Amino acid sequence: MSTLTVIEAPAAARLVRPNPYLHWGDGEVYNPHTDQRLEQGDPDFVTLITWWRSGSEARPRTPSLEGLLESGFALTQDAEPDKAYRLKYVSLEAHTVCNQSCYFCPVSVAPRDDHFMPMDLYENIVEQVAALGEPIEAVFMISYNEPTADPRFLEQVECLKAAGLPPATLTNGSGLTPARADALAARGGLRFLSINLSTIDRERYAKERGKDHLPLVLRNLDYAKDKPVGEEMTIVVLGTGDEVHDRDFEQISERFEGTRFGIERHVVNDRAGYLPVGLKASEQPKLRGCDYMGSRPIQHVHINPHGECILCCQDYDEAIKLGDLKTTPLAEVLIGPEFVRARRMVYGLEEAPADYICRNCRFALKEGGGCS
Repeated sequence: MSTLTVIEAPAAARLVRPNPYLHWGDGEVYNPHTDQRLEQGDPDFVTLITWWRSGSEARPRTPSLEGLLESGFALTQDAEPDKAYRLKYVSLEAHTVCNQSCYFCPVSVAPRDDHFMPMDLYENIVEQVAALGEPIEAVFMISYNEPTADPRFLEQVECLKAAGLPPATLTNGSGLTPARADALAARGGLRFLSINLSTIDRERYAKERGKDHLPLVLRNLDYAKDKPVGEEMTIVVLGTGDEVHDRDFEQISERFEGTRFGIERHVVNDRAGYLPVGLKASEQPKLRGCDYMGSRPIQHVHINPHGECILCCQDYDEAIKLGDLKTTPLAEVLIGPEFVRARRMVYGLEEAPADYICRNCRFALKEGGGCS
């Protein structure tokens, strides 16, 4: 696991400062480097929030600051937090193919050319991820593709499991055949299986996704619903948050009640301004961090089928590339200049360009938000 690098110096000579990568919320502060929270009422929370409100100036190290230092909420002046990360999630997209064109996905307006990552590169990247020794909770086999469209899908699951990594899949369910469901269950199941099923109205399904796959999907789900295909199994009902969305959620919840599938209602978002639909960002006078299922530049790495690391799944055009694993080891990419620069921009430590993707993202943290 990456740690905050410190150059040893006499303790009396060290100055202490708040960690610049903290997430300031209402009544709590979250540290993405350690995955810990300080909550209102905790003495260290009071010390930190008072310090932050007074201007966050560096101060001499004192016994009252030791708790904050030990938990990483405060740092010595010679620490290098820009290079620190705590990798919890990996997105490893093995190919670009999707067999649908959903209205809530950029594939519907800008489909990509077909490309499949060679298995030797896939295996090498998996080995590199495993070698990091990070507390990885899931390796998502998806970005904007349909992972089951790859005939090597089960081979990739085996590769991840053999490396001690937890495979996770988000899928439209069209390729989750009974044979594959049985094979996954026999292998101990996925860490996480999420099915994107927005409606059980066949006409609307075909219209919203460009393919009449609903009968096939429902047959597959009816077969898998009581099998241990995943440690955690969910059906996500996506929609725009209106009455139709509510009705779809109720119908799907009723249909799969009592099965292994938990049902979740999610409102679509505009993919950082890429699509004219769903939840949008509010004004961002200054970036102050990322809260998209944790911090993207600190807790995630996204790898496309070409072996390139990109900033975030919201970046459909892959404008912000952070490294190429065909030429540079992942351990070096994660502390390299492009990753460091991205972290600093996302957290407002450097001014991001006016067109930086996070400025249009609804998951970007605002300056002055919370604890004000």
